[in-house]
Amino acid sequence: MSAQETNPGYDHAHRSTDAPDRVLAIVHEVFARRSAFPSRPILPNDDLRDVGLSSLDMVNLMLAVEADFEIKVPDTEMTLTNFRSIASINALIASVLENG
Repeated sequence: MSAQETNPGYDHAHRSTDAPDRVLAIVHEVFARRSAFPSRPILPNDDLRDVGLSSLDMVNLMLAVEADFEIKVPDTEMTLTNFRSIASINALIASVLENG
């Protein structure tokens, strides 16, 4: 059940303000799926490939972000640059929510 279904007052602004924590949680879920975890905390501007995400993990991350935030990222925006870090994913989410 989505946050919108459980909280009728939930809106896009709320989804974007809690985005950093939610994105970090998604990244940790991707690591957990393969029983691998980063050796240190992930900072907002860390390159996620440098902290251990594989190419397949990055694809899973892209899909998980769309599902969790209930958004459709345009195909042209599904790039490694936009999913490089927590900060870049947050910027992408804010852009999609603003333009969507």
